[in-house]
Amino acid sequence: MKMLLAAALAALSLATSAQAAPSYGARLEGFEYPYPQQRFKLNSQRQALEMVYMDIAPTAPPNGRTAVLLHGKNFCGATWAETIAALAGAGYRVVVPDQVGFCASTKPVGYQFSFNQLAANTQALLQSLGIAKATVIGHSMGGMLAMRYALQYPAQVEQLVAVNPLGLEDWQAAGVPYATIDQLNAQELKTTAETIKAYQLRFYYNGQWKPAYDRWVEMAAGLYAGPGRELVAWNQAQTSEMIFTQPVVHELPHLQVRTLLMIGGKDRTAPGANRAPKAIAEQLGDYATLGRTTAKMIPGAALVEFPALGHSPQVESPKEFHEALLKGLAAR
Repeated sequence: MKMLLAAALAALSLATSAQAAPSYGARLEGFEYPYPQQRFKLNSQRQALEMVYMDIAPTAPPNGRTAVLLHGKNFCGATWAETIAALAGAGYRVVVPDQVGFCASTKPVGYQFSFNQLAANTQALLQSLGIAKATVIGHSMGGMLAMRYALQYPAQVEQLVAVNPLGLEDWQAAGVPYATIDQLNAQELKTTAETIKAYQLRFYYNGQWKPAYDRWVEMAAGLYAGPGRELVAWNQAQTSEMIFTQPVVHELPHLQVRTLLMIGGKDRTAPGANRAPKAIAEQLGDYATLGRTTAKMIPGAALVEFPALGHSPQVESPKEFHEALLKGLAAR
């Protein structure tokens, strides 16, 4: 009887959780962004696509500079809400796109994802807005993209800021087995709010959860819970393969722009490490070490370390992060 009661309570708990879980459209319809969304139409790879973006005017006397914020793979432009406010309050115009295949932008059925392509899409957006030069700030996958953008368009970058960027090590070369897009897709289809939270708790926040993080879990989980889940999962699988096979670490010495690295030292993010032998996995994603090694590889790079923070310092400790960011941007 006790076992039956426990099973019934567990089933009720799951049902309640499922009813409470958000469900968003394939383009994140139903999720509220912190600022008005705009749409940039582009033709890419024989397809008519849209990039949704936010374009926020300074809320303090303008300083004549534009900051472009690039989101991570498990994040969206909306995740930058507090950073947008901090930069706009310091006089910046702030442009925040959702990349093709992510969040509120088009989810193409067939698309060859590459960092070069996403950089070209971003450049096309900025050109359409008349922005000739910008400070490019990227987090996680967005940090990897920001580095690629700076390599591809150095004349358009006033300053590069990379916040716990991916791609600072070559996971495949280190011994992590390759996974096909089909294999990755099968795994993506298993994604739930619970798996997202468990992953972020372990790798992003060093086992310490705050209620403020729930909104970002719900944002990502809502895409998988909605009617577009299969296309969302497919694009996520494609971009996971892109991240794994296109590390930027080998090209870091070629960066020609002023670079600021902002590193949460508790971060242990290493895509694909779960596929690697334990001895290899334990050596990956050591951001305290990766940050210092990377700073030495990039000519003239500055490094800001947050030893007590993880993968998302701008989310985990916004005040500390934004004070350091604005200080780093002012050191010209």
